[in-house]
Amino acid sequence: MPSPPSRGFGPLSTTALLAAAEMTPPATVSRALPDAEEILALVTARLEDDKSEDIVSIDLRGKTSIADYMVIASGRSQRHVGAVAEHLIEALKAAGIKHVRVEGQPACDWVLIDANDVIVHVFQPEVRSFYNIEKMWSGTRP
Repeated sequence: MPSPPSRGFGPLSTTALLAAAEMTPPATVSRALPDAEEILALVTARLEDDKSEDIVSIDLRGKTSIADYMVIASGRSQRHVGAVAEHLIEALKAAGIKHVRVEGQPACDWVLIDANDVIVHVFQPEVRSFYNIEKMWSGTRP
């Protein structure tokens, strides 16, 4: 009896195909998004590295659903505020937070960076003292 027509698979390639079918594909490396505490630590470290001044962290859990933490810092000038904001945005994106929302970057008097569970405000000192958002969010009543 004649053998069935060959489909291009020799004995070695059949063995290789069977072995490949039994192998599990390599696990894909999936990096979980950082949680709020990890983002807070990254933000604080980056602000300190860039010589931001008067860094304040406010725990918002239980006060609002907009974020878990708010960080407020000052830069010495418009250029410093802009550089601090840009470095922070780059660090957040490198950490896997792809959708960082930013407001106020062109003027750099007050830059707001929304990093999901952590909201960061980088101010020039006079703008920070004018708005005084630490007092508003600190939870203390007059």
